[in-house]
Amino acid sequence: MLMVGMVSVYALAAVGMSMQFMMVINVLMTLYVVGGNALISRFIGEGRKKRASALLYSLAIFAAVLSIAVGLCVYLFAEDMYALMGAEAEVVVQGALYFKILAAGFIVIFLDTLLFNALSAAGDTKSSLYIKLFSAALNAFLNYILIFGHFGFPALGIEGAAYATVIAYTFNLAAYFFVLKLPNAMLFYLPVIRVKDMIRAYNIGWSAALERGVSSLSFLVFVSIITAYGTAELAGYQVGLRIEGIAFMPGFGFSIAAMALVGMSLGAKDPEKAYTLGVISGRVAYVFMGSVGVILILFPEFLVGFFTQDSETIKVASYYLILVGLAQIPLAISFVYSAALRGAGATKTTLKINVASLWLFRVIPSYIAYKMGFGIIAIFVIMNVETLIKGLIYHTIYKKRVWLDTKV
Repeated sequence: MLMVGMVSVYALAAVGMSMQFMMVINVLMTLYVVGGNALISRFIGEGRKKRASALLYSLAIFAAVLSIAVGLCVYLFAEDMYALMGAEAEVVVQGALYFKILAAGFIVIFLDTLLFNALSAAGDTKSSLYIKLFSAALNAFLNYILIFGHFGFPALGIEGAAYATVIAYTFNLAAYFFVLKLPNAMLFYLPVIRVKDMIRAYNIGWSAALERGVSSLSFLVFVSIITAYGTAELAGYQVGLRIEGIAFMPGFGFSIAAMALVGMSLGAKDPEKAYTLGVISGRVAYVFMGSVGVILILFPEFLVGFFTQDSETIKVASYYLILVGLAQIPLAISFVYSAALRGAGATKTTLKINVASLWLFRVIPSYIAYKMGFGIIAIFVIMNVETLIKGLIYHTIYKKRVWLDTKV
């Protein structure tokens, strides 16, 4: 995003909007990821590593087939996707160039997502740490040479960013297969297809996929409302969202911890430990995210200045960061407690909470505010109020402990 922002504000908006589309595609990944996570963590907790590994192999076959079908659809209709969102003509052109290249590499992206989540569910987050660190450095280096044209390469602009992403994901996949071959691996390569466990994973995953599907649709509608304000507002929102991603990372990390530890503890028939580990994960997450939130509030323009020099975009993104900085603690609670519920297999509960919260407290009020002529700041305020309400709901549901009795 930093480098694409140097190309043009249109390229910045296009890449940012592509991430919203990836949220929709992540819905399909949820079909095999969430159910797989819940079962793999329980199998590991029960000491059944072979069965967990066989499930991973089965899900990998499913993920590869699904990725080819989805990639073909995206490649054919990339322009229509951007146009449907109401983007300006140049954003549509730039976005289609970027997203078609990503679509061609969906098979490595889908498998990377599966393997990352499976190893995390099994308790191996260190392998992913080392893989992603090198991958991030590789991606940044390739962005530098392919976007701007260094070391004899042509300047490909936004297309170079897409190629760099696909190459980095390809490295990830090769590294994960190497990890699966290690003697002490938490999971390993076991070419056995277990249809029964795949069905169990699907039965857990479909409600999570539906939840993310409706959530993604909600976010797309929300982004389309922001798009209606103009390209500067859209770019400002996307830049702000990327910077807020710094605060997301602790929440994301400890949500993975909660998911894996809750699943393992329930597999070991220790619900009290499962509950306690989720609480501890939540506390650590909101301390970290709250601390980053303070930085977002105090230094918004400084942070945005790394991404763009467009004054209007800087203004919008700064407003966004100040407001979201105030909502990091309830956001951390939502991250971790929802992951803990999914680790327990209580995906129907998270479905109801997220769908109701997003539509009743974010999308519909934002649309009304836009139609009534309120500015972009009002939209950001509504977004943060929804985050607060959702955090309170998850806190209440978690404390009731009913989710600990979920059958998978």
